Amino acid sequence: MPRSPRPVRVLRAIAAGLAALVLVLLAMPATPSFAQASGHVRVKFVKAGLLVGGGAGSGVLNYRGRNYPFTVGGLSLGITAGASVGRFEGRASGIRDVADFAGTYSSVGGGLALVGGINGVQLRNEKGVTLVLQGPKAGLELAANISQITISLK
Repeated sequence: MPRSPRPVRVLRAIAAGLAALVLVLLAMPATPSFAQASGHVRVKFVKAGLLVGGGAGSGVLNYRGRNYPFTVGGLSLGITAGASVGRFEGRASGIRDVADFAGTYSSVGGGLALVGGINGVQLRNEKGVTLVLQGPKAGLELAANISQITISLK
């Protein structure tokens, strides 16, 4: 009596389904604990100076559904004259672990504030985290400088 081709087809279909499932699982991205994620940042920064500027502030990083308060302080060297208060908001990208957010960020740039305006900045730290921030700025300031900003988690 000849064998029925039906059981062979069923076994082949099961094997093909399992192979497809393995391929899908291998193609999936890394789990969130290993993947880079971005966070939302809010910062208030007060700055003043004449030739050498200094500033301090505080903010909150919202990363993976949790809030992480931080402090920020910085120095700038170049042409700096005046004082300003800025409220910045934006994204932090390249974070693998929340501890990566803390560190020293560098920036080269300038700005002008006459009573009020909008300011933007892009910063990067030694761990590869990039901050892109913008927001309103109030005060009287002229700046063209190199800045280093240090962020510490509370």
